[in-house]
Amino acid sequence: VQLQASGGGLVQAGGSLRLSCTASGSIFSINVMGWYRQAPGKQRELVATKSSSGTTTYADSVKGRFTVSRDNAKNTVYLQMNSLKPEDTAVYYCHADLREPWRERAVYWGQGTLVTVSS
Repeated sequence: VQLQASGGGLVQAGGSLRLSCTASGSIFSINVMGWYRQAPGKQRELVATKSSSGTTTYADSVKGRFTVSRDNAKNTVYLQMNSLKPEDTAVYYCHADLREPWRERAVYWGQGTLVTVSS
């Protein structure tokens, strides 16, 4: 299984970006997909996730600004980021908690995409 993320870049404070991540390979089902981020010198933290049942989880710091969505038919998760702040600058990692044909549960990470917000 591979997770391919795209959509990072440089944006001014107050701007918007949309991240996408598609999972491919031998996937039976995906339970949770979402995004984590890691800023320089900091630990990786949860940004937003969405379960197959539609339950969403957001970090307090992004509530009201970011929206996570999924296209289950395409095994794709999106992160719409609005009103970006310099403190949102980080490498954003796609995450999938899924079921493979031969394994009940597996967790995969994408390669990371850099989001830089200038002040």
